[in-house]
Amino acid sequence: MSTTIDARGLSCPQPVLLILDAIKKGGGTELIVLVDTDTSKENVSRAAESQGCTVTNVQPDGDGYQIFISRV
Repeated sequence: MSTTIDARGLSCPQPVLLILDAIKKGGGTELIVLVDTDTSKENVSRAAESQGCTVTNVQPDGDGYQIFISRV
């Protein structure tokens, strides 16, 4: 089961806080995070990995990115 977090339009640290909250709550094995800046992409990826998660894929998505994060 995956959870999608739409963090487009949010300034850092908001996207990071959203994914940290989702990781803490659990509830699925994969997070899909939508961001619209390179900075958010890097910060979200780094924050997820600091929590023991794995960034499995990053794909361009329109003007932003989809970040796939595995919680297993």
